[in-house]
Amino acid sequence: MSRHHSRASAGHDRTGLYDEITDKIIVELEAARVPWVQPWGSAAVKSHLAIPKNASTARRYSGINILILWGSVIERGFTGQSWLTFRQALSLGGHVRRGERGTTVVYADRFVPSADKRRAAETGEEAQTIPFLKRYTVFNTDQCEDLPPEIAMAAPTPPPAMIEPRVEALIKATGINFRIGGDRAFYSPIEDYVQVPPPQAYFEPINWHRTALHELGHATGHRSRLNRDQSGSHGTRKYAFEELVAELIAAFGCASLGIIPTVRHSDYIGSWLEVLREDNRAIVRAASQASKAADYLFSFVSDLAPAAAAEAAMDDQEVAQFPTGFRESKRSDPFHDGLEAKRESPGGPSCRAQMKIVQRSRCRPRATGRVRRRSAATT
Repeated sequence: MSRHHSRASAGHDRTGLYDEITDKIIVELEAARVPWVQPWGSAAVKSHLAIPKNASTARRYSGINILILWGSVIERGFTGQSWLTFRQALSLGGHVRRGERGTTVVYADRFVPSADKRRAAETGEEAQTIPFLKRYTVFNTDQCEDLPPEIAMAAPTPPPAMIEPRVEALIKATGINFRIGGDRAFYSPIEDYVQVPPPQAYFEPINWHRTALHELGHATGHRSRLNRDQSGSHGTRKYAFEELVAELIAAFGCASLGIIPTVRHSDYIGSWLEVLREDNRAIVRAASQASKAADYLFSFVSDLAPAAAAEAAMDDQEVAQFPTGFRESKRSDPFHDGLEAKRESPGGPSCRAQMKIVQRSRCRPRATGRVRRRSAATT
């Protein structure tokens, strides 16, 4: 196979991967369901709420992989959020049950070809790095047998009484100007402060925490922090994209803290759909930026800081470069065990995680205006 044909094939695979992920999200949004807001811990969704993690390394997954694995947990009725590769299950003394289908996740990174290394050494020029995207297969611990009890047992949901103090501690630790009062929730990028109504202003006070994390998420984009583009005015795609990022930050933050809110800020579904239909990489970029922002927030509180992610997240520059410099690797996952499970599993798993998710929630109007606001009375 020629190099040109190989690159063309890789580019086609890359486009297919983005389309596959984006199409699943679009289907859910078109049905007025938000894939990252689910009835966790209920009869419909057995698993507790948490960020998916690798059961062997304890590393948390990040970015788009969180959405992929949440979707698989919900669709297939798994009781936990822990995952293993085929060989990892063997190394722990267990095994994947015959006939089980794995869930495909992705890993993004960069590498320097040997020829470029040699040329850089000879000429003194900087070697060119090439971004790559690799799929690999993982299995929920529910799909495995004979695992050690501490691996096989799902972690319980934190008691509700412990949740609000942890959020309060997080808010204080970030140093972000956070004001409680008024009847609307918003972040002011010009004056760099967050304002959220008091918890008693909400129909269900637990939802205050989700709103607080959403607005804190906007604050992470300030130029003095992560410096995201927040120049979009209300009704623009830039504005909708930033709202999508903040929504995912809140979802990831709630999952990290075990908070299960009942609301979803679904009045932006229409604008999100426009963004996703126009750019099949938007959900990948949004999830990546949200993971970075959540990590930024939790880095201020040591006992709440999430473990290192189980895969490298794609930043905007890397995603933007994939169309011209993309290669999809079939090599092993450097963060796991060196083997793609689909090559050795008795059942030959190579499924793609489906995002067919049932969500029951109410759509509520959202205030308009340049400042991002949310009314407590409609939350």
